[in-house]
Amino acid sequence: MIDVACDGDLWTICINRPDKANSLTKEMLVTLADTFEAAKDARALILTGEGKVFSAGADLEEARAGLAVDTVWERLSSAVAAVQGLTVAALNGTLAGGAMGMALACDLRIAVPTAKFFYPVMKLGFMPQPSDPVRMAKLIGPSRTKLILMGGQKITADEAFSFGLVDRLIAPEALMDEARAIVQDTLAAKPEIAMGIKELCRR
Repeated sequence: MIDVACDGDLWTICINRPDKANSLTKEMLVTLADTFEAAKDARALILTGEGKVFSAGADLEEARAGLAVDTVWERLSSAVAAVQGLTVAALNGTLAGGAMGMALACDLRIAVPTAKFFYPVMKLGFMPQPSDPVRMAKLIGPSRTKLILMGGQKITADEAFSFGLVDRLIAPEALMDEARAIVQDTLAAKPEIAMGIKELCRR
């Protein structure tokens, strides 16, 4: 349910459970975390999903059994953030709940125009993972972060783009081509220069 491809220095990770809106089980989250940790030295990495939804967040049955508050979410987003190369979340559809964390931890986010973004954690009676509000607020500011996390608002792709939550809106048929095009300069550059620029941007 997690597909991984490595083409030279470019890693592609795809969530492949479209019949369940790419909802994430504990096993899938562990696999994702393991994969991102293995890809720490990747020059470039693209994260995407299969079908019309990027991810609906936690699998509902497992969420009720404790997955919603499992530390694996934080392990995953930390592993995404630790990748040394350029990371791009190519959001093929709606992004919801805890799945937001790994997208927020990527360097860039591109999305199809029909995508929606929401994180109903408070409504469900849970706290978000600690790093998610911090990363979101850095991207879109504290007020808009509260609009999503506390106001429970579902944000359209156009709003997400205007907020700065996503960096480009791309037609579905061109999404992966765009993601690959974005990482080409990084792949062609000297690793120490590309990684040096990323480190400077973190300061």
